[in-house]
Amino acid sequence: VQLQASGGGLVQAGGSLRLSCEASGSIFSVNANGWYRQAPGKQRELVADIITGVGTRYSDSVKGRFTISRDNTKHTVDLQMNSLKPEDTAIYYCNMRVRGDVNYWGQGTQVTVSS
Repeated sequence: VQLQASGGGLVQAGGSLRLSCEASGSIFSVNANGWYRQAPGKQRELVADIITGVGTRYSDSVKGRFTISRDNTKHTVDLQMNSLKPEDTAIYYCNMRVRGDVNYWGQGTQVTVSS
């Protein structure tokens, strides 16, 4: 399984970006899809995820501004990011967790928000 992330870039505070992650390979028994981020000097943290059969979760810092969505037929997971803040600057990684708690990660895409 491979995950390919795209959509990062440089944006001014208050702007929007949309990240997309496409999965390829033998995809089955997906438990969750999510987006994580890692800022310089900080640990990787959950931004948002979709847990199959349960629903979505968001970190408190992005609630109301970010929206995660999944297209099961296309094997894509998108993250719409609105009202971006400088503190959202990080490398964003998409994640897929399958049966057996096996995790797959995308290569990361840089998001930079200027003030």
